[in-house]
Amino acid sequence: MATERELRKRIRSVTNIGQVTRALEAVSASKVRKAQSRVLATRPYALKAWEVLVHLASQTVGTEELHPLLETREEIKAVTILLLSSDRGLCGAFNANIVRKALEFGRARDLPTILVTVGRKGRDQMYRAGQTIGADFGKLPDDPSILDVTPIAHALIDDFAQGRADVVYLAYMEFVNTLVQRPVVRRLLPLRPEITEDQPVADYLTDGPRPPEERLEYIYEPSAVAILDEVLPRFTELQIYQAVLESQASEHSARMVAMRNASDNAEALVQDLTLARNKARQAAITGELLDIAGGAEALAQARQAA
Repeated sequence: MATERELRKRIRSVTNIGQVTRALEAVSASKVRKAQSRVLATRPYALKAWEVLVHLASQTVGTEELHPLLETREEIKAVTILLLSSDRGLCGAFNANIVRKALEFGRARDLPTILVTVGRKGRDQMYRAGQTIGADFGKLPDDPSILDVTPIAHALIDDFAQGRADVVYLAYMEFVNTLVQRPVVRRLLPLRPEITEDQPVADYLTDGPRPPEERLEYIYEPSAVAILDEVLPRFTELQIYQAVLESQASEHSARMVAMRNASDNAEALVQDLTLARNKARQAAITGELLDIAGGAEALAQARQAA
């Protein structure tokens, strides 16, 4: 059994840790409100943009010849996955869930896979897992703009256009609410809905809306090529930007919940340690009283014998 002094040190240590976790919880709570407002404000626009892209890609006017981002290749030889994770830990199973999802999805496809990582935690875990990392982008700001994800989009578009990747996927944590964040894998390039007969792959894949059954042909002015050259790269950047916002909102929510649980556990542990300390103190006092009583009894018997 630990001594009273040891228990007192542990109580002080756990109390200090609890103060740190409460501070981190407060910081995450302030960030999560702002992150949630951003992701909820941009989500309708991103969804509608994706619907427009899907509708556009479903037309029968030879869009593959109009822009290379609409080209669906018959044989998939190489896959690129953009993995969005966090730069810091203390956010529960946030990073482990998305890394596991990306790894399982890559194994299900069973194709040469190159990772493009955003976030130090995901990069380090993938490196330890022996995965090939083609590019790593540094820390994104807490309040990212579309310009912050433009280099990422350009790198992915170049890989796809030059044939280094036949298909590009996004792997990130989708924000559902403060308590629920869902890991998803979504196809980014080519800009067509994912239709696969491979059930193991379909189990991991999450995709956007399907094209409507009734299709309307668009008339492009001034020309289809000019419009698509301008619109498609921007919509690709928008999908990456929305995924970054979803990931950041999920990260702050996961960290806030994890720190709240840690603070509650610290309080419960302090109570248990305090009870153990009181028991140890009581046992020590009882032992000292017994020693005093035993010494007094021995002294009294010695005097009677004399």
